[in-house]
Amino acid sequence: MSLQGTDAHRNAGTLPALVARAVAAAHAHGFPHSCRPEQGRLLRLLAEGAPWGIAETGTGCGVGLAWLASGAPPGTRLVSVERDAERVRVARQVFHGHQEVEILHGDWRRVEEHGPYDLLVLDGGGQAKGDGAADPARLLTPGGTLVVDDFTPATTWPPLFEGVPDQARLHWLEHPALHATELRLAPDLSVVVGARPPGRDQWAE
Repeated sequence: MSLQGTDAHRNAGTLPALVARAVAAAHAHGFPHSCRPEQGRLLRLLAEGAPWGIAETGTGCGVGLAWLASGAPPGTRLVSVERDAERVRVARQVFHGHQEVEILHGDWRRVEEHGPYDLLVLDGGGQAKGDGAADPARLLTPGGTLVVDDFTPATTWPPLFEGVPDQARLHWLEHPALHATELRLAPDLSVVVGARPPGRDQWAE
């Protein structure tokens, strides 16, 4: 989720129909923190390479999930988890009739119920699930991709947050189960993208 991400779609040009529907629902619900179009386009592209399963945490009103669903191949299952019950209701309305999409109510750890995934998107910023609870070796298929969104682009190494090393970002960039890098999507927005290499577990033995 991003600050003012919902409003950012007003000037994003033509949107996929499902994305436009989710953005309209977010506006109607007064939810401003959807993913931004820059993030959405990346998610749509990455979803095209996910043949079996995709998951995200932090559904909001479904904007990011709509970007993912717009790129996912036919037959790919999409799971999203949202802790706010009213947003779950709104998002389920957006995806009514989309049998491949399941929106769960609860803590983000519920994604573990249906993994592992070809693509996992963790809502970022702040702690960015960098406490070790999200284990890519368990949540990703070999070759699977992890996206942690909503960072301010790093200008130093190590990256800093409030003047000290950004441990949440470093957790993912240096994770032993991933090959990861930071991608700048806009002057004020970046994401960490990591891949779980096939055979990594065997290399570690």
